[in-house]
Amino acid sequence: MRPTLRQLEYIVTVSRLGRFGLAADVLNVSQPSLSAQISAVEQELGLRIFERNRGGVHATAKGEAFISRAQKILAEVQDLRHAMTSDAPVGGRLRLGVLPSIGPYLLPQAIKKIHQDRPGLRIVVREENTRDLEQGLKAGRFDLIISTPEDHPNTMQQRLFNETLWIGVAIDDMLARDLHGVTAEDLRDRLILTLDQSHRLSRIVYALAAECGGVVSDEYEGTTLDSIVLMAASGVGVAVLPDLYARRQGIYRDEVRLRPLAIPNANRDIALLARRGEDDLPGRNILTQSLRAVARDMGLTVSPE
Repeated sequence: MRPTLRQLEYIVTVSRLGRFGLAADVLNVSQPSLSAQISAVEQELGLRIFERNRGGVHATAKGEAFISRAQKILAEVQDLRHAMTSDAPVGGRLRLGVLPSIGPYLLPQAIKKIHQDRPGLRIVVREENTRDLEQGLKAGRFDLIISTPEDHPNTMQQRLFNETLWIGVAIDDMLARDLHGVTAEDLRDRLILTLDQSHRLSRIVYALAAECGGVVSDEYEGTTLDSIVLMAASGVGVAVLPDLYARRQGIYRDEVRLRPLAIPNANRDIALLARRGEDDLPGRNILTQSLRAVARDMGLTVSPE
């Protein structure tokens, strides 16, 4: 039956290295044997996986889809092998999707705590925007996601915490002197910077701007929180930032000044979400407890259990 796991490994390795010769060396097989095995898969499935030219090897459109699936299959087999050979008393694996405005600032401490309490649990983390997290959860790429609950209807939701919003401005901006919290009046007629509209944060900022009389920039949409901080530092506008980023990274930046927003509803809820009807996943409870504990230690408003 084709393709075999070994053939999948051949194809993924060629894709990663871009050359048959290098792949053959890494896999410790002859190049003719490697080529023959991949050709056998192509003939069996009736598709062309790679285009070969002087510049190296490039996957076709069908080949890219094949390689993506092959990588997932090989990862599952590796997880299976690990689970069956691990000496850890309690194991399990969770595929976790998380907003990039949360993951780097919350997960390191939570993962460390989980590893101490349950060393056999493996958590595979991927950062994606709100829209892609929703699609990934529906498609089964993720077991759980950490996101804004209102963007994922018909899911099982465990509220984790609420985080307020901050602003970041250039060091010579008038708002940099306000140590007591920025009001709605302070943002009137100001140009406001945020992430692109695939992120829930963008929609929160648009609503905030409408309430305050500010204007959201459609020319300076950022792809990361760091990018909008840099734009704010140059004096372009006012960056709106979530609490986690502000506490964990933003306050240590020299080129901007961060100030909390003293405006009702200038906040967002964060939850752990699963597909409705999903069986109890191994490790979900300890993940929830660890995330809440870390959020509490950071001074965030933790949701009741």
